[in-house]
Amino acid sequence: MANPLDTDAGSELFGNYEAEFKLVQADLNQRLDQISELSGEQRKAAIGRAQHSLDEAKELLDSMRLEKQNLPVNAKANANKRFRNYESDVDGVKRKLDDLSSDRSALFGKRYRDNPTGDDQLEQRQQLLSGTDRLERSSGRLRDSQRVALETEDIGRNTLADLARQRETIQNTRETLLESEGYTDRSNKTLRGMAR
Repeated sequence: MANPLDTDAGSELFGNYEAEFKLVQADLNQRLDQISELSGEQRKAAIGRAQHSLDEAKELLDSMRLEKQNLPVNAKANANKRFRNYESDVDGVKRKLDDLSSDRSALFGKRYRDNPTGDDQLEQRQQLLSGTDRLERSSGRLRDSQRVALETEDIGRNTLADLARQRETIQNTRETLLESEGYTDRSNKTLRGMAR
């Protein structure tokens, strides 16, 4: 038998999800109303925000689906009915958002037509060629930058190798100098001994 405290907690949690869902649903409906008045980039951005809200609503529905299992038996029937209505609302919003997303002339503005004329095709082709040309120039600059970076890395590697050789030479010179100093000390001792 379930603990009554658990069912109260389940009811409270389900209620919290439900309240949050209603807020998201109101926000989503407001966003959908605004989309029909927009075009171009603003419309794309608004559709993206609406899609984000729709995803949030779906997540809340999933949470509600899990929590309604913890509801007391007398509250389950009513909660199931409300839940089905929420699912139906979300499906309707998804269909409406899909319709708004597929309206190409509103998304792309006046430049888009389902059956473009010759002038429109020429303009779109020129824009495409211009974009391709800019992309190729950018790619060339990136290749040049990469070549310079590799050359710089090569120079750095050679410089480090030269420095390592110079360090080794200095160490060898120091050792030779210390060794010579030892010979000099011995020679001085020998000379002093001979002088005595």
